[in-house]
Amino acid sequence: MDDETFRSWSHRAADWAVDYRQGLRKLPVRAQTPPGVTFNAVPPDAPEAPEAMDAIFADFERIVMPGITHWQHPRFFAYFPANAAPASVVAEQFVSAIAAQCMLWQTSPAATELETRVLDWLRRALGLPESFQGVIQDSASSATLAAVLVMRERALQWAGNRSGLTGQPRLRIYGSGQVHTSIDRAIWISGIGDDNLVRIPVHGERRSLDVAALDAAIAADREAGFLPAGIIASVGGTSVGGTDDVAAICAVARRHDLYVHVDAAWAGSAMICPEFRYLWQGVELADSVVLNPHKWLGAQFDCSAHFLRDPDGLVRTLAIHPEFLKTHGRDGVINYSEWSVPLGRRFRALKIWFLVRAYGLSGLRDMIRNHVRWSEKVAGRLAATPDFRVVTGPILSLFTFRHEPKGVPDLDAHNLRLINAINDDGRIYLTQTRVDGQFVIRFQAGAFEMAEADADMAFDVIVEIARRVSRDATAA
Repeated sequence: MDDETFRSWSHRAADWAVDYRQGLRKLPVRAQTPPGVTFNAVPPDAPEAPEAMDAIFADFERIVMPGITHWQHPRFFAYFPANAAPASVVAEQFVSAIAAQCMLWQTSPAATELETRVLDWLRRALGLPESFQGVIQDSASSATLAAVLVMRERALQWAGNRSGLTGQPRLRIYGSGQVHTSIDRAIWISGIGDDNLVRIPVHGERRSLDVAALDAAIAADREAGFLPAGIIASVGGTSVGGTDDVAAICAVARRHDLYVHVDAAWAGSAMICPEFRYLWQGVELADSVVLNPHKWLGAQFDCSAHFLRDPDGLVRTLAIHPEFLKTHGRDGVINYSEWSVPLGRRFRALKIWFLVRAYGLSGLRDMIRNHVRWSEKVAGRLAATPDFRVVTGPILSLFTFRHEPKGVPDLDAHNLRLINAINDDGRIYLTQTRVDGQFVIRFQAGAFEMAEADADMAFDVIVEIARRVSRDATAA
């Protein structure tokens, strides 16, 4: 591709992106293609000769786009959002064009220094104390893995990386059943083992970890010869928004000299709004916390903010200094590759810089507040509608519900039929979970360009299709 062709197609791609986003409301939110359609549309052998960009682009629209679930759709109410605000998309275009490797200060000084600055912007916006320093990880999974590795090394007196786990006491990590499955993977990859992830029961409307049970479990493990290493607290868990008492967990951790990591991957973004910070009260006592600007703030994936009260433990766990990676003649610089598991690093700070400047903290706060308000409105309307029950009330913009018409023998199967019918309809997209063994439907508002009318449509679609599914079941 020569320079002029590159220029032409870059313009065309930008125009296509704007048209695509303008037309999202006309598209079904979830991909409607059956399995295998895309795979079978692509030839089994790669082309030997170059192909024209016009042909490639035509196949992109014909083969790829029908099988895309539209995560930027204003009526995407499934999972958690993975927003890509337009200003962030523009920043990513520049990042792709520059294509820098930002592993060391010297490999792109501006990338390192901008990351330091914008993470401090974000720290201030979240109300975290000055003692916290931040690093951008690719995802919360990587940040949690890094935290678990620090827990391991700290508990083993920094001997695990050198000597391995053979012959060492069995380490224990504690968390509730509301924590994300990325915690399970971190336990596997760190070598600690799934049997040593101790699940503490939860209680209350927020599905909070039982702190008394946590304290007792740690004491019992020490008595049994295990080596407690750390606790992972949840703020806004994926299933129903499970939120722990961070301050109380940190108090237990201090008594037992354990490391605390707070997983606030989704909910943490809402803490730019001071009125929501009660959900993570005591976070300043934690050792580390992670939140994903690529979820609710609008930064294009991947972009996870990992804050640490003292990063020395992380660097001690992950830093490695072969000669070819040394930065000679520069003292006091940060090499962020020493703060993360991967060596290679993308220029992720640029999209945060563009995002915050283009929308302002006030604009981002307004968006989050609207999502919370609109979700609460939908929950309230469903609760007031016959045959619907709100199972778990809103934690920020997430709640769960069930449709429970009289005379239906299997309500789990009925709600499964309901959510499948809703998603096949295409106007909105929802996902499911289980609460106390019951199948429930999740609703979360978080799409960057969502409007109140989209929330109103969600309510209308849910009620309309629930009535239709009930009629069909009765007729059968």
